[in-house]
Amino acid sequence: MFPGYPFEPRRIEVRPGIAMSCLDEGPRDGEVVLMLHGNPSWSYYWRHLVLGLRDPASGKAYRCIVPDHVGMGLSDKPDDGGGVRPPVDPASARYDYTLQSRVEDLETLLDKLGVTGPVTLAVHDWGGMVGFGWALSRMERVRRLVVLNTAAFPLPAAKPMPWQLSLGRDSTLGGWLIRRFNLFARGAAWLGTERRLPAAVREAYIAPYRGWDAAISTLRFMQDIPLREGDRAWALVAESGRRLHEYGDRPAFIGWGLRDFVFDRHFLEGFRRALPRAEVHAFEDAGHYVLEDRHEVLVPAIRDFLDRNPIA
Repeated sequence: MFPGYPFEPRRIEVRPGIAMSCLDEGPRDGEVVLMLHGNPSWSYYWRHLVLGLRDPASGKAYRCIVPDHVGMGLSDKPDDGGGVRPPVDPASARYDYTLQSRVEDLETLLDKLGVTGPVTLAVHDWGGMVGFGWALSRMERVRRLVVLNTAAFPLPAAKPMPWQLSLGRDSTLGGWLIRRFNLFARGAAWLGTERRLPAAVREAYIAPYRGWDAAISTLRFMQDIPLREGDRAWALVAESGRRLHEYGDRPAFIGWGLRDFVFDRHFLEGFRRALPRAEVHAFEDAGHYVLEDRHEVLVPAIRDFLDRNPIA
């Protein structure tokens, strides 16, 4: 159905009437690599890495757990009652599109999959906020980090808020345009890479969010960006940033597209400071979707990193 995505996702109910789609690839007894996407992507973003890690023919095989957040990708897209119009069925399941909800969903999903032991946390974009938020009370379970153009701390003081995000976060008209025309997913598919994506790949990124109801989470993610104390996600993100240095004693891999206008050098330097021993691969010719631009280099590099740093 989607190019380069030969998987059969599982559906796991994480709240009454609300299910998440999730890839569970590789051996059940393999070391778990938990891959978390951001906005407006979905598990499709991680396809190259899943294919590079799950196959024992290329070496050690890993168990790849890759969820689609609620409202994203192939997961359910419930209404939250806060849109311009009410849900078609007022009795249908509703969802609170907040960072805290994402953290709770992730724990429920892993519990239902029987993943209760150590993991490698691989994050991109808002997947960093979700993953590091989840890890705040489970830090001992996170044995390795794979960090790709993301954040685990508030917007750096030297970094202006990009207007493209403010358009959705702070503008009623901008929010309407994003849902009406699927503006954010379309823009990211065209502008998120330095390499021009094949049309079918762009379509794979855009398709899950086509239509007013389907695009709800692409907007709600933006509206949940915390900029100051009092914003709903602020406490989680600020605490994650305060404790990020505590991962400095474990293996970390950083892959970064330097042409990212959101998660730029300011964010990269934040991770470098917190994780001074991290293995850093930064690319001048890659953008936000760094795994699209440089997967030929990153996938074998990440596999080598994991192989060299086994979970004890």
